[in-house]
Amino acid sequence: MSPDNPPEFRREALGLLARAPVARLAELLPDLPDHQPLRAAETGTVMVRGRAGGTGAAFNLGEMTVTRASVRLTESGTVGHGYVQGRDKAHALRAAVADAMGQDDASLLETKVLDPLRKDETARRAAIAAEAAKTRVEFFTLVRGEDE
Repeated sequence: MSPDNPPEFRREALGLLARAPVARLAELLPDLPDHQPLRAAETGTVMVRGRAGGTGAAFNLGEMTVTRASVRLTESGTVGHGYVQGRDKAHALRAAVADAMGQDDASLLETKVLDPLRKDETARRAAIAAEAAKTRVEFFTLVRGEDE
């Protein structure tokens, strides 16, 4: 995705950062720029809502553990936020710093972090789909002579 459209770019970037394996994110972004924590990484829960059949009335499905962090880059003053599933505070902090970096220089974040994460996610999804395809069962119906 091109960083020309900031709201959509940021939405996709935050999603990729949140879904990325923390070790891979640390590998792609080993050195974090100087930053100040605005909201130290903290763990809590959010209510997950669902819809029956995907279109029905909304209902509360249950709670999910999330960790969030907010930072300000020291050099530019840009604020970034990170929300991740689970309790990994380092992951939330790294996602928040990456969010702030992406607001300062979207193309740098795109090439350095987001492109590799996007390729990893595509490969992961393809592997899951291939594994699921192995269990596919083909059904066919036999037609009896008198049913024709």
